[in-house]
Amino acid sequence: MAEEISYVIITPYSLMKSRTGGIMARLLSRTDLELVAAKILAPSAEFAYQYAQLLENTIGKHNERAGRILADYVRENFSPLSDGRRERILMLLFKGEDACRKLYTIVGGLPSHREKDTFTGETIRDTYADLIINPDGAVKHFEPAVLTPPDEQSSRDKLKLFMDFAEKEPNVVENIAGSEDTHQRTLTIIKPENWRHPSTKPGNIIDIFSRTGLRIVGCKLYQMSIAEALEFYGPVQGVLRKKFATAIAEKVRGIIESELGLKLDEGVLPKLTDAVGLPYADDQFYQIIEFMSGSKPCDCPESDKGKPGKVKCLVLIYEGKDAVTKIREVLGPTDPSKAPSGTVRSDFGRSVMVNTAHASDSPENAQREMKIVKIDSNDFCRIIKNYLEQKGN
Repeated sequence: MAEEISYVIITPYSLMKSRTGGIMARLLSRTDLELVAAKILAPSAEFAYQYAQLLENTIGKHNERAGRILADYVRENFSPLSDGRRERILMLLFKGEDACRKLYTIVGGLPSHREKDTFTGETIRDTYADLIINPDGAVKHFEPAVLTPPDEQSSRDKLKLFMDFAEKEPNVVENIAGSEDTHQRTLTIIKPENWRHPSTKPGNIIDIFSRTGLRIVGCKLYQMSIAEALEFYGPVQGVLRKKFATAIAEKVRGIIESELGLKLDEGVLPKLTDAVGLPYADDQFYQIIEFMSGSKPCDCPESDKGKPGKVKCLVLIYEGKDAVTKIREVLGPTDPSKAPSGTVRSDFGRSVMVNTAHASDSPENAQREMKIVKIDSNDFCRIIKNYLEQKGN
């Protein structure tokens, strides 16, 4: 069976209620599909109505009532507020064989009005969606939690609409519901170790970040190049040299004195620092670069250092009051063994090197890091375009 690309849209209500992590944990852990792109969108009124009409036309062919309910929901909940501020949606693109069916199975069909003891929580909609019907049969309340197409043709029909809209929109959304001029932005990275095999970890990490009450205003799936990793972590090299170089030199001197029965004078320490301490500190630095890019700088030709890395991560931009401090608090210290219980690094980090996530330590560094990872660009549209061209659309 040929590979398909399908999507899942996390609705404004699910984002507002901080259900993003729980939803993503299920999507990422229950199939063999690959998450290939992610983007926060802030729909315009025109886009909301176009998408609603497309839902009504396609789903309505098979179930007129379901098509109408979904279309009404999108018009009401995806459209901007009366003051012009926009709602947010998070769109995730997945690739793999039979992608549409697999995602639809995890998401589940539209909720039905049924007795409480019939719900199992097996699907995303079983857990997060609601449908309440008035005695007269009218819909009183409807929240689908997520939207996903039931088949490939339906996916392709809508992907074109999303691509055309996303091409004109920024990757970090502005003028959104709840945003204020005094709010701060910070950058987080869910590191490559969390993406080596399907798991709930990325979603669970996002769930911990959600405790801050901050909003996700930008995201992208990202493969950091060696050149970008060297620039991003450049300041860390000096810190590692200061932390390790002299300490390693002293340790080596102690080993020599112990093993050979020699007493070395203090003048040898600078030489051992240059010969052993600094190379050790630099090796620790280059391990970070390899960890984030998938390659050692010394093994990569200079001409290839700017190419996308071999491993992926997820970059998220959070916005809100004191965003930098709040994210750092729930992230925890670099050393997971020293991180308070319940923090990201305490729960998911393994060592100082493999510490699961990164967060900017100041507003200034947040701006520097956003620039390095090119937060204003996203492969989202390119991936859709290439797929549709491949399918002859």
